[in-house]
Amino acid sequence: MNTPVKSSKSRLKFTLAVAVVLVTVLTIRIGYLQIYKGDDLRKGALEQWTKSIDIKPKRGVIYDRKGSRLAVSVNAFTVWAYPADIKDPENTALTIAEILDMDVDLIYEKITKKHSSEKIKQWITTDEAHKLRQERLSGISVIDDNKRYYPNGNFASHILGFTNIDNVGLTGIERIYDNDLTGIPGKWMKMTDAANRQLPYDGEKIYEPTDGTSLVLTIDETIQHFAEKAAEQALFDNKAKNVSIVIMEPKSGDILAMVSKPDFDLNNPREPVDEGLKAEWANLPMDKLQDKWNDLWRNFNVNDIYEPGSTFKLITAAAALEENTTSLNHHYFCNGFYTDIKGVTLKCARWYNPHGNQSLREAMNNSCNIAFINIGKQLGKEKFYDYVKAFGFGQRTEVDLLGEQRGIIPSSADVIKEVNLATMSYGHGVALTPMQLVNAVSAMSNGGYLMKPRLVKELVDFEGNIVTTYEPEVKKQVISKETSDTLLSMMETVVSDGSGSRATVPGYRVGGKTGTALKIVDGRYAQGKYIASFVGVAPIDDPQLVILVNVDEPSGTYYGGTVAAPVAQSIFRETFNYLEIPPQYTEDELEENLPKVVVPDLRNLLIEEAGRTLSNLGLRYTTEYLELTNDSTVIEQFPAPGVEVQKGSIIDLYLNIVPGNTISMPYLIDMTKEQVIETLDDMNLKYTLTGNGAAVEQIPLPGEEITTSTEVLVEFK
Repeated sequence: MNTPVKSSKSRLKFTLAVAVVLVTVLTIRIGYLQIYKGDDLRKGALEQWTKSIDIKPKRGVIYDRKGSRLAVSVNAFTVWAYPADIKDPENTALTIAEILDMDVDLIYEKITKKHSSEKIKQWITTDEAHKLRQERLSGISVIDDNKRYYPNGNFASHILGFTNIDNVGLTGIERIYDNDLTGIPGKWMKMTDAANRQLPYDGEKIYEPTDGTSLVLTIDETIQHFAEKAAEQALFDNKAKNVSIVIMEPKSGDILAMVSKPDFDLNNPREPVDEGLKAEWANLPMDKLQDKWNDLWRNFNVNDIYEPGSTFKLITAAAALEENTTSLNHHYFCNGFYTDIKGVTLKCARWYNPHGNQSLREAMNNSCNIAFINIGKQLGKEKFYDYVKAFGFGQRTEVDLLGEQRGIIPSSADVIKEVNLATMSYGHGVALTPMQLVNAVSAMSNGGYLMKPRLVKELVDFEGNIVTTYEPEVKKQVISKETSDTLLSMMETVVSDGSGSRATVPGYRVGGKTGTALKIVDGRYAQGKYIASFVGVAPIDDPQLVILVNVDEPSGTYYGGTVAAPVAQSIFRETFNYLEIPPQYTEDELEENLPKVVVPDLRNLLIEEAGRTLSNLGLRYTTEYLELTNDSTVIEQFPAPGVEVQKGSIIDLYLNIVPGNTISMPYLIDMTKEQVIETLDDMNLKYTLTGNGAAVEQIPLPGEEITTSTEVLVEFK
């Protein structure tokens, strides 16, 4: 046997040492990976093997106070591609393009990307989804989705707000309560190999989403409709820049309606409703368009401030009455001018025909500036400032809307000079939001309690259980019940005998105050530009409504009593009838204003002719149909022909819908079969119903344009 030489032994020892080191290093590395990093690596591997797609939850419904749906989530579908699973990209792209009416090159680019998944198109129709699923294209999935839909288009647009394509709230209540409305997404999960191909028998799982919480608003859909209709008419009649209306229930602080016109369609918020504006915006650059959108989405009632003018005299009177520096027995003399301030001459609106000697009540009826300058002077700037703050001016009301302004009042009583006190006493030199003013007048009407305005009553889960209730909240008592009663009495005579006479509603005790103020533009009074206002309260003996109407830049006549008061009158009249508040006519009203009229036979008349006939007789009409055309014909009426009714009564007209005219498909999901039948029968639509229970799917989708010849398919489960 040969004896190893010394060099061989050295090489063996070196090799053994290297081997020991390598084994040691590998052992340590394996231990590190298996023990220390094991959990992270297993998680990473699972993520590589697992493919998941979010399943969007249904956003919570927004209801009015009586359960009408104002914002809902409707069934829609989204198309996803998994490029690794697509066997024939060319034919796949061509098939999808034909069904979805898309560019074939764009689809081919999407389905050949080096991504695990790619969204092809969001919110396709039920018919498109059905056709795609029938094609059974490899690597293409049609996922159940949902989108936000507003059944009434531009109805209550500045209150509700809208969402983006991902169902995230951007404005209004949708933004403020986004976390509550959103819900919890679900997951669709499956295992894939290194090439992103789905593994067989991989235990595919779907984790269902949890739907969002629903909201019940204080808004009354019917009263909101009255306000929207009146504002639209006032905007047209006065060729105004803007018309805003707020209606509040004074005892609770509930906002029953809020309107700012012009507005926008919530289903397409970046496109103006007005065709003229649509054409004007067509070629604007993006930065200009964004400014236009922001202007369109502004809610004048909370986002803008203005000098209130004479409506603010109610605040002056309330403070002076509460501090006993005036009373109904006090008298004030008006010679048309106030000259007691050195270097300043202030004048009454009727300086050319002064009011002379007048009581406090008469001064309010006359809206006399000189009288209120003296009332403010006797009250003193410290007390006056205290009440301005106490009524909530210069601070947010905390209403549930974005961008609420504080308004502008002096920073303290110390900075109020004599001339400032004089002009503030009749509503100049202060700036406020309509929301602040309607809340302050509500406090004057409910016994003196300043409320926090309430827009949301309850949060309700997807099973209908109440999650949270928001109770009416009293901030403070500003004035006494006695002062409140005196102010209500004064407001009543403003309507019965003073500048607010155009707000009179026969049979009801209505009170209010008019206002006319020059606008401030770029820090200066803009000559010829006015805001005409009227704030009204009714019924005076049991106030249930406070209405504030502002008409911004009316053309022609610009006085609040002439322009804004009639708008409030129309809303009061319709709301009294809707709330079933019984009229209490005086003998004079019965004799002068309410003669009897025989209802004519309107059947088979075109709606235009029927409306003209009723108008000539002093009667009004209503119809449940929102989509009217010149060819709409009366097929039935109530009361029947020949019935004797009082002048001013409302006649219900039932119309046919002429085939060929497009109408909007109603929202039927979650309705019972009886409710669906009643809805579709009222619209003279043909339909096929399958299954029992609640409606879960409908064709056509809500909001699609249809005709009376369209057949509706509804599935119940």
